[in-house]
Amino acid sequence: MAFASQKNLLRIFLLITLLTGALPAMAESQFPLYPIIQANVGFWEKIYGTYTTRQGILHDKENLDIIYAIVNLVDWNTPGAAKINKQLVKIARQRYKNILSTLASGAPPASRDEKRISALFKKYKHPSFHRARDNIRLQIGQKDRFLQGVIRSGAYLPAIKRILRAKGLPLELAYLPHVESSFNPRAYSKVAAAGLWQFTRSTGRQYLTINNVIDERLDVYLATRAAADFLKENYRQLGSWPLALTAYNYGRAGMVRAQQQLGSYENIFTSHNSKLFRFASRNFYSEFLAALRVARKLEKDPTIIRDRPWASTSLRLKGFAKASALRKYFGVSPQDFSHLNPALRPPVLKGKKYVPKGYLLRLPATKSIRKKISHLPASLFHRSQVRTIFHKVRRGDTVSSIARKYHISQKELTRINHLNRKSAIRSGQKLRIPAHGNKRISRHAKSIHTLKATAKRKP
Repeated sequence: MAFASQKNLLRIFLLITLLTGALPAMAESQFPLYPIIQANVGFWEKIYGTYTTRQGILHDKENLDIIYAIVNLVDWNTPGAAKINKQLVKIARQRYKNILSTLASGAPPASRDEKRISALFKKYKHPSFHRARDNIRLQIGQKDRFLQGVIRSGAYLPAIKRILRAKGLPLELAYLPHVESSFNPRAYSKVAAAGLWQFTRSTGRQYLTINNVIDERLDVYLATRAAADFLKENYRQLGSWPLALTAYNYGRAGMVRAQQQLGSYENIFTSHNSKLFRFASRNFYSEFLAALRVARKLEKDPTIIRDRPWASTSLRLKGFAKASALRKYFGVSPQDFSHLNPALRPPVLKGKKYVPKGYLLRLPATKSIRKKISHLPASLFHRSQVRTIFHKVRRGDTVSSIARKYHISQKELTRINHLNRKSAIRSGQKLRIPAHGNKRISRHAKSIHTLKATAKRKP
């Protein structure tokens, strides 16, 4: 009788703790908020939830709780805004450099600003005002941008969480794109990282197909599976999510070496020195925790209406097909076609290349489209891809002379070959010629090489 009573009490206790959250959540143990990064997480919470893109925060890049000033910026859409804002920040930065120089000289703080800045350093045992003078960093607020990311995330989070759940990964990882891309599936970075999960070409090609026909980094579902596999391997090798997430930014090999040398995340955060382990990598896990907190708070706001997932159906193409022919047959607008199939590159959407055989085509989930899928005409498909033409660079060739030869613009030639103004072409190099230039090519030109483009898909 007493034993049964104890069992009932235990059940009641477990029920109460589950309902009230008194039991430590698994997420908290997997994504700990270390005391050493509390100030950093608090800083990024302000960046994501308080300060907008019209505000520039001047702060110490080592001690993020030291904020010198909030610089009010002009609207970035204003003509000349970048130049104006740069000047506003320059003036403010110099002002605080001067104050820190005064404090570094040993003179007692006299002005109100000098006293305020001096007080910011009181919690630190041996503050170096000389060092602080060279450590002033600007961070643009992200509140408005982050809010738009939360709105966009509604269209993708359900599918992302399904993928993570299927792979046995924590669902909190679904919020990482807030840090990477603000849930913009077409985002590109300065280093050519692309998509919701911001894969670079080198890392992306380990998991995805990336060529001049398709770029699977831009496909939310394929990129999410790739990111999940990448993060899972990070965790397998490093054994903790703080390290696995930091490796997502810093690189797996570098983080493994750092762990071998220093052990824990806290030690790596405070002591790891590397040319590549800079501000972004050191703060990446803190940014993730802050983004997770701010996003979840905004999701509870009933006034914020998030996007809904698109209802779509899919079709695995049994041959190569022209995008315009597919759009016409299924009655889909160019905008909807592109939105549902973001991995298709401009040459495909513009008809210069075919949608590749084996591609999983997404279409609106309507009754008429489902009916048409079951009665596909053979005339939609082609046996092979549109051929790719390459020009072999000869001595004396220039970008402008090659562009003139094929009646295309220099801009298009440089874009399709990933060149820039400083890129020099060399003898023997092969340059891809845009498809519409192919029509004007002489069949007898000795410098032309015709290759068949293939889009190999990885499992």
